[in-house]
Amino acid sequence: MANSDFVICRCEEVTYGQLQSTADKHKCTARELKLRTRAGMGFCGGRTCRPSLDRIIENVIPNTALGEIPLKYQPPIRPVTFGTMGENQ
Repeated sequence: MANSDFVICRCEEVTYGQLQSTADKHKCTARELKLRTRAGMGFCGGRTCRPSLDRIIENVIPNTALGEIPLKYQPPIRPVTFGTMGENQ
């Protein structure tokens, strides 16, 4: 299906292979898989990878519960550059 080295979450550097092996090893729910791998929990708050991640999890974990409590989705309020943060010192 997908290359196991393909990076799904760039912020946390989580690959498809890591998602697959974690799901196989722990037999976890989609929520637990995200917590174990930190996929979708990086700096962008899942804005970049969340749609892909959710679709991949549906394939990795068959029969994902539709009523499962999802992880909180909270992107940053506004982007801040490193230059702006450095000016405050």
